[in-house]
Amino acid sequence: MDSRQTATVGPQDRDAAPLADNRDVMTDCAMDPCGDEGRTFLEAISEKYSPDNFPYRRGPGPGVLVVVPSGPQGSPMKDRLNLPSVLVLNGCGISRAGDEGEISAFCAHVVELDLSHNKLQDWQEISKIVSNIPNLEFLNLSSNPLSESPLDTSCAEAFVRVRRLVLNNTRVSWETVHTFTREIPELEELFLCLNEYEEVTPSVSPCPSLRLLHITDNNLQDWCEVRKFGPMFPGLDTLVMANNNLSSIEDSGEALRRLFPNLRSINLHNSGLNSWEDIEKLNFFPKLEEVRLLGIPLLQSYTNKERRSLIVAQLPSVSVLNGSKVTDGEREDAERFFIRYHLDYPEEELPYRYHCLVTKYGKLEPLADIDLRPRCHAKVDVRFEDKVELTRIRLDQTVAELKKQLRTVVQLPTTNMRLYYIDKELGCAFGPEEMKYSSRVLHSYNIRDGDEILVVPKSK
Repeated sequence: MDSRQTATVGPQDRDAAPLADNRDVMTDCAMDPCGDEGRTFLEAISEKYSPDNFPYRRGPGPGVLVVVPSGPQGSPMKDRLNLPSVLVLNGCGISRAGDEGEISAFCAHVVELDLSHNKLQDWQEISKIVSNIPNLEFLNLSSNPLSESPLDTSCAEAFVRVRRLVLNNTRVSWETVHTFTREIPELEELFLCLNEYEEVTPSVSPCPSLRLLHITDNNLQDWCEVRKFGPMFPGLDTLVMANNNLSSIEDSGEALRRLFPNLRSINLHNSGLNSWEDIEKLNFFPKLEEVRLLGIPLLQSYTNKERRSLIVAQLPSVSVLNGSKVTDGEREDAERFFIRYHLDYPEEELPYRYHCLVTKYGKLEPLADIDLRPRCHAKVDVRFEDKVELTRIRLDQTVAELKKQLRTVVQLPTTNMRLYYIDKELGCAFGPEEMKYSSRVLHSYNIRDGDEILVVPKSK
């Protein structure tokens, strides 16, 4: 299993999958006989990849089966190791390198190394490992206690061949990050998730080789911090910054074009964006093709169809939205929907994109009133005891979701609510209908404006 899959995993989905090799790790590495002192990299290899614990050869080509030469007395190595080119040693209690000569002899063919969730806290020890793996391209150091360890240039030079570097949940300083980007001339991917960054310290030396920056689950709230990535990484292709509470995109169009000339993909899931102006500004990134925008406050009041249609219409150059390809047919439908959606807006409130689309399609008439699709919203009277409040509800939500919406209206927990639907036209003939089934969708009740939802507390 490719160890790269651990690189983007956070508390929830981060466009990556968990590492299947974790089962091997729990079997081979979870028990740490060295206690708090940890073990060496060589001891972990010997334990996990010995024929007794790892009987199958892995990886293509020669070099997978490593025959151990005569080593010094007390060497932890056995006669042979089934050593793949992708080494997964996460959670093995590793704190030190061990004999550098043996690392060089056994790991000449290794190209990927996962050392996450170990006890490495000294860059000197990590440097001893990395400097003796001449073909190493991918290194995962996530969840090692590295926040207090300074990184000098001589140590960083050992990482010169690394192309993809994962430093998630290490709390490394920006000074350490800049040392790496300065000393690794061909670094392409950098992962800095879960590091509690609130600010970004700019670098005096740009890193033009970097294509992907993954910096999810930090505390970056102000655009003035995010914009610093532009000069630092002028070749940046993909920026993944989900789960940062970014409040807005504050630069002008000209500044965005200059700062991010090569940005092709941006992930802003669960950010704090709350204005359509911020969505419009994404058009100023000259090469942007892919956008992810789920979970932002701006979109909470819209139905799923409205959200996607309005965003697709706003972003004419984006070909992939939230992981789904935008077809030509969907784009035309979305742009026509956008025009009709804004027909009743005052002239001064019409967005710029509306005028562009009217030039393209003309001023469209409203669709005919006959529409067999379920309605999206209804304004109903919510009655609780002697209080009545007019409430706008989404009809594509379930009864359980409606209860959550009504918590603030009736000041009752959802577990203590019984809901009844009253059809104002037929109520006298049929009486209230209890909304018993939590998973039932509201539009199946045929709710219309003016109808009533009666909330009754459950009897104790």
